[in-house]
Amino acid sequence: QVHVVESGGGLVQAGGSLRLSCAVSGRTFSSYAMGWFRQAPGKEREFVAAISGSGGSTYYADSVKGRFTISRDNAKNTMYLQMNSLKPEDTAVYYCAARYGVVLTTAAYNYWGQGTQVTVSS
Repeated sequence: QVHVVESGGGLVQAGGSLRLSCAVSGRTFSSYAMGWFRQAPGKEREFVAAISGSGGSTYYADSVKGRFTISRDNAKNTMYLQMNSLKPEDTAVYYCAARYGVVLTTAAYNYWGQGTQVTVSS
């Protein structure tokens, strides 16, 4: 059983920064590709960023390229999303996801966190 828990959301002004964290249980964190997804009210859940198990490959949605950075610390079983230059359109519930093996930019992940709210005011 894999447990995924996000944290770090909150309220921030446009142009500000937040760092989200995702803690994953277990001893084989490096075996899991990880991803961040978000869902705004009235919209479908969308891909934000993903990272391979080793951290060697990263992928970003066009809407966040140059502003968000995904990373992971396998020794701490933790993944991060550094969000800079935040915009009101970034407002959403952000979800951490994990899956065995290959990294994907779709929602086909095995395990999901409960979500953390990010609100960007203008």
